[in-house]
Amino acid sequence: MSGIVKRSVMIAGHRTSVSLEDPFWQALTALAAGEGRSVQALIGAIDGERGEQNLSSAIRVHVLYAARKGLLRTS
Repeated sequence: MSGIVKRSVMIAGHRTSVSLEDPFWQALTALAAGEGRSVQALIGAIDGERGEQNLSSAIRVHVLYAARKGLLRTS
């Protein structure tokens, strides 16, 4: 099992940190690349749609939905 990796990102002009397991960071990077945008931009989009949900949880759910839809391509 992979440990938690904490990274700092800028969302809507505010710096915040996001803690995710490394496989989720890898999947998020692959999703962002597939969409032609940065990981930070993808996190910003997820943040804008998450409502009251914790950002890290919202990212995990986004990755899960993308995997279920077959949108997640890893090398």
